[in-house]
Amino acid sequence: MSDPTFSVVITAYEAAEVIAPAVESALAQTHPAHEVIVVDDGSTDDLAAALAPFSGVELVRKENGGGASARNAGVAAASGDFMAILDADDVFHPRRLEAIFELARRQPELDLIASDARFVVDGRTAGTFLEHNPFPTANQRTAIFASCFPTGWPAVRISALREVGGFDEGMRIAYDWDCWLQMILAGSAVGMVEEPLYDYTLRGGSLASGRIASLQERVKLLEKAVANPHLRPEERPALERSLALHREQAARAAIEAALHEAGDRGDLPRLALSRQLGWRTRCLAAMSMLAPGLGRRLASVPPPPEQRFAEDAG
Repeated sequence: MSDPTFSVVITAYEAAEVIAPAVESALAQTHPAHEVIVVDDGSTDDLAAALAPFSGVELVRKENGGGASARNAGVAAASGDFMAILDADDVFHPRRLEAIFELARRQPELDLIASDARFVVDGRTAGTFLEHNPFPTANQRTAIFASCFPTGWPAVRISALREVGGFDEGMRIAYDWDCWLQMILAGSAVGMVEEPLYDYTLRGGSLASGRIASLQERVKLLEKAVANPHLRPEERPALERSLALHREQAARAAIEAALHEAGDRGDLPRLALSRQLGWRTRCLAAMSMLAPGLGRRLASVPPPPEQRFAEDAG
């Protein structure tokens, strides 16, 4: 069996000012990439000028369609065995592809290979992914219901990715978790390099900072998984428990936002009457409509920043 090759795919939207470090890091790998592809998702800034100093980078242009659409365009353009995902405002450490390559060669059955990642906020490290998201070596088929443990930026075997139809372009945020879930239920295995070799930059304006929308999309992907033909009967209880938990988290986040005038108060009646939610959450929604002051006192305290970083990365 020949050694696997890795196409680094960087999706970019209005990223001309931040993309240079990402491209530099992809080109500076101790194990060279098979190719480096930048997918321009309909940007209006001058991305071509930002890429001009770099040789050997392929630029793919497309109309704006969102992150899933841009990644699918990268898959279509890639000729390597794996697509190594790199966001436009993040960076690879120099040994990242080398470490992933070594694991892929030792365990050729792996279709998804990630490394630990550092959360970077205002130039400072604020923990790592594995500190908040333990990696499951067993029962990955049910573990994927609870968390996006492959991270949002693994190297993905392109043939296995194509078999599940690529990324769902109907999803705006959680398309990566959804895709890994589809792949794992179809038989893919995940490996992890425990060294933090990816820097994930959290910015206030990033999509991941939209906590309520992110939680709602997690509910959507788990509801989608209920109908997955590869789901085994003995796995259904774990999926249903995770779905119930994520519905509660999404609802409580929406209630807290409404109480602090950062969300839609018009959603509170629906939450108060939803039979898919527990009685405590329904009561909190009703109380928040009738007596917002009391609702604020009853609402849960937001999680610490480190936990939110972990949730956002998932």
